[in-house]
Amino acid sequence: MSDVDEQSVRGRRWVWWLVSLVGVGCVLTLAALSFALRLLETDEARVQIADVSSERLLALGSVVGFAAEHETHAWLGIPYARTPTGELRWRAPRPPEAWADTLDALDFASPCVQLGSPLGGVPTDEPGDFAGEEDCLYLNIWAPRSEADAVPSGAARLPVMVWIHGGGNRIGHAGLPMYDGARLAGRENVVVVSFNYRLGPFGWFAHAALRSEASDGLEASGNFGTLDQIRALQWIASHIEEFGGDPGNVTIFGESAGGTNVLALLLAEPARGLFHRAISQSGSTDSVSRAAAENALVPAAGAVPGQRHSSAESIVSLLEQAGIVPDREAARRYAADLPDPDLRSFLRERSAREILDVYRRPERPVDLEVPRLIRDGSLLPTGDWLAEFRAGRFSRVPVMLGSNRDEWKLFISQDDAHVRRRLGIFYRIRDPADYERRARHHSDLWAVRAVSGPASAIGHAGQRDVFAYRFDWDELPRLLGFGVDLSRLLGAAHALEVPFVFGVFDLGDPLFNRVVWSDETARSRERLGNQMMGYWAEFARTGHPGRGGREHWPEWKPWIGEDGRAATVLVFDSEAAGGIRIGESNVSRDHVIAAIDSEPELDQNQKCALFLDLFGSRPGFRIEEYRRIGRRGCADFPAEVH
Repeated sequence: MSDVDEQSVRGRRWVWWLVSLVGVGCVLTLAALSFALRLLETDEARVQIADVSSERLLALGSVVGFAAEHETHAWLGIPYARTPTGELRWRAPRPPEAWADTLDALDFASPCVQLGSPLGGVPTDEPGDFAGEEDCLYLNIWAPRSEADAVPSGAARLPVMVWIHGGGNRIGHAGLPMYDGARLAGRENVVVVSFNYRLGPFGWFAHAALRSEASDGLEASGNFGTLDQIRALQWIASHIEEFGGDPGNVTIFGESAGGTNVLALLLAEPARGLFHRAISQSGSTDSVSRAAAENALVPAAGAVPGQRHSSAESIVSLLEQAGIVPDREAARRYAADLPDPDLRSFLRERSAREILDVYRRPERPVDLEVPRLIRDGSLLPTGDWLAEFRAGRFSRVPVMLGSNRDEWKLFISQDDAHVRRRLGIFYRIRDPADYERRARHHSDLWAVRAVSGPASAIGHAGQRDVFAYRFDWDELPRLLGFGVDLSRLLGAAHALEVPFVFGVFDLGDPLFNRVVWSDETARSRERLGNQMMGYWAEFARTGHPGRGGREHWPEWKPWIGEDGRAATVLVFDSEAAGGIRIGESNVSRDHVIAAIDSEPELDQNQKCALFLDLFGSRPGFRIEEYRRIGRRGCADFPAEVH
């Protein structure tokens, strides 16, 4: 090597060392700043003091809350069911016991058991650490402030909006800052309720040993998280009048898994009559059969194969973990011979941490892999849920459905195959054209699952009060110091609409808030948030979002018009990008496939790889379908479909 070459190499090494040092310094500085901001917010946080005017007398006992912002009262951490531990683990929720002394409802209850997650879940020292408690079945209420003797009653009772949080039914809780219901309740004169429900394997776990002790088919379903949601709605039906709410006008609304849960509740017969409008934000009809949720991954001949973390596989893992058997095959034999009462005792003796650990994804241990909602045939239908909607077998209530334009960017932005990350803060999109293409097609497919699929099916059943939206707001900043353009990296990503629906721009981390919610976009955010709260609340009041309760806003028309044509959507965007406007949607699964077929920059091999990325992990997708997909099919490009 020449002296010049050696000097060049040394120079590059020195530059890289300097950049790395600066980067580490930036990370340490940001970490220190975030910690200081958290301390500052903790110091400034008010200790909630009970407000005697908020005392309400329920059939269960007296409860007192506090004076919250936006001229509201708040009551946090009210039990709606007994603690589901011991013999009540994997049982239907039981009504709570009455209390003798006044219940001080001043703080959120513990989140349900889950793995830690920095955004949308419970922050922990390290992602994937253990978080939450099994004692978690509590709800929260916000209502316009009033004296105890002036609570709205009779015809003056207020619409009730019940929030079902998201998080893949694996993480999340009702106490996240962006779910604070004070502004929505105070601004729109409604009662807002949120609640926790069992998550992961504590919420969805089906097994014959549990069915053998179940009191009825509902408890035998394995959908304990769904039963928690129904129990919360039953509590609301019995007690919300004491807070000024109308039990005859209840709207359920939720995002992501919460939106999926809304669609499941529409199909669940035991939930009928407990709600009167439904809003699903970025939800889906994804579910699994009971066989897939229970059976072994490689079952006996003739049986249906189960999931990687089915209950059968998880029990085998727990037996191995406990050291009861020498290997996995011995664990299978042991589990098969164990009487139901002994197996139930074994399962209930395991700690929550032990149970969560066996559900970790092998390729991503900070995340859980658990069954989706289970098509058990008692609580939830066994057949295709879109077919159930088309046949009219659902709660006939007004429905609102929506998705975000760039749903998939939240997920692809965290994928090392598409984004290079250094020191946790320097993001570089590896192939910008591929990134945009992949995000667009995935997001369109999400819109099919969340909006056009269920909306068309419900419309097919003859229901016309179905309303659809798309969220397009993407005014995120470009961070020049870190070379990150958030509007391109995230855009109108999954879950970004939630802060607008509640009017609370707080993502739970003070530094992240300062990065995402820049001062330059404050006016745009506030205006659009006020508009979305107006439309959501008007839908809750009347079953029709109309003009959001304001004369000069655009009228939100039904998905299917009087002429039977589909499909009208209301687009939510900033004034600078066209504002709120009426649009049409023609997106379908076939539309997505045709769009990929028409990509001029891709050869057939690349198109097939993209087809596989889009559809390969979807429930029910088969290799035969992959071989025939699109104009040419992919038989010449063999690939493993999971």
